[in-house]
Amino acid sequence: MKSSPSATQGFTLVEIMIVVVIIGLLAAMAIPAFQKVRTSSQDKTVLNNARQLAAAADQYFLENGVSSVLQTDLVGATNYVKALNLVANETYPTGFTQGVTITVTGIAGARTITYAP
Repeated sequence: MKSSPSATQGFTLVEIMIVVVIIGLLAAMAIPAFQKVRTSSQDKTVLNNARQLAAAADQYFLENGVSSVLQTDLVGATNYVKALNLVANETYPTGFTQGVTITVTGIAGARTITYAP
C-alpha cells in the first residue's frame, strides 16, 4: 500500500524552533563558564610566571651579591628563565629588587596580580 503525499516524514517549523531555543539556552550557560575557566587559567599562568621570575631573581641575588636585577638579566636562552611566554598581553616589571613584591599589570587589559616572594 502506498503512503499518501500528506503523510511524508519531516520536522515541523515549531520542532526546529524548539531545538534552536534549547541550543541557545545551553550556549548561554556554557559561554560564561568557559570565560571563567579561561580567566582563572590566565591568572594561574601569570602567577606561575611571577614565581619563576622571583626564583630566578633570588638565584641571581645569591650568585652575584646584589639586591636588584633587570628582567633582561633573568630571561633568555642562557639565563635563569629560558622564555617568558605572555598569555594575556600582560606586562611584567623590568626590574626586580630583593624583598619587593612583583606586580604584573594589564592582564587581558583589565586585571593586576601581585606576587610577594
